[in-house]
Amino acid sequence: MSDKKKIGVLIVDDSAVVRTVLQQVIDSSPDMETIATAQDPIFAMEKMSKRWPDVIILDVQMPRMNGIDFLKKIMAEHPTPCVVCSTLTEEGTSTTLQATGAGAVAIIAKPRMGTKEFLQESTARIQEAVRGAAGARTGRLSQQRSHNVPNVSRGTPKREGKRPGGRIILLGASTGGTQAIEEILLTLPEDAPPVLIVQHMPEKFTRAFADRLNSLTHVEVIEASDGDAVLTGRVLIAPGNFHMEVARSAEGYRVVVRSGDFINRHRPSVDALFHSAVNLGGENFVGVILTGMGSDGALGMQALHKRGALTIAQNEETCVVFGMPQEAIRLGGVDHVLPLNRIGPEMLRLAAGMTGQKS
Repeated sequence: MSDKKKIGVLIVDDSAVVRTVLQQVIDSSPDMETIATAQDPIFAMEKMSKRWPDVIILDVQMPRMNGIDFLKKIMAEHPTPCVVCSTLTEEGTSTTLQATGAGAVAIIAKPRMGTKEFLQESTARIQEAVRGAAGARTGRLSQQRSHNVPNVSRGTPKREGKRPGGRIILLGASTGGTQAIEEILLTLPEDAPPVLIVQHMPEKFTRAFADRLNSLTHVEVIEASDGDAVLTGRVLIAPGNFHMEVARSAEGYRVVVRSGDFINRHRPSVDALFHSAVNLGGENFVGVILTGMGSDGALGMQALHKRGALTIAQNEETCVVFGMPQEAIRLGGVDHVLPLNRIGPEMLRLAAGMTGQKS
């Protein structure tokens, strides 16, 4: 490396094997280094008293003090970017989503020990998550929390959707995106245009994320399954480890959920969703790109824009990480650059316009 300072990473996990594997992943990258490891938050605080990390990789289920309480303490006293490393279990996903609400900037799956697949597919994504966290503005996370949560009962039936009469909204996000998406969906009425979302998140976590949003919002939010209809009042979230695309059906539109190669080191990929809409006529869509590390979605948004789609990017001031929106803007594929609190209303305004007319 050059003289540029390496990203100092603290790994907190009660499994010695996981700590070792994560340390190997971090130390194999020339721009980051493990400065300490700890088996629980109590030991972590001792290590942090000697040197404060740039990024913390944190398990959420540990003895003596759980990761959620530790995260809340850190964010209250000395906000520091945290990447949650969790198991792919129902219990793990539920607890991990609490961590995103407490200020974690990203979620990664615990490494599958000793598998070639992990080494090939996960190393780059873990390193990218750490880079994204290192560049994150943790203060934006608390600012994104909405104080106007609608009174939606878990038992309240959502309005039965119908074929959309206006444009379909396609939305992509990564680092910091879970809270940004929540804020946007809280602004939507129950008869909102269809929204298809790709949020970079491991498998199983997307279902828990969708269930949480469904309990908070007026729209129906579900993890997408292959063939699901695209309907008003419905939000479909791409399942972790699968791409989601939009396609025509006899009744209107549906989603295609498939496996396939990683795109921009991601599965699901925002570009996969955006590019699938290009051949369907861009004028029928509104493309939205939110906070996130890297460039996934930028080329797809550029292609959508050229086909007549209306496009929105989150502005730098409200992004946790400006990477994805910045690249989309640089490529000239963005019509509107807006702060987070204006994106929901603008999405609705643009989607309500007659298809085929670009304003």
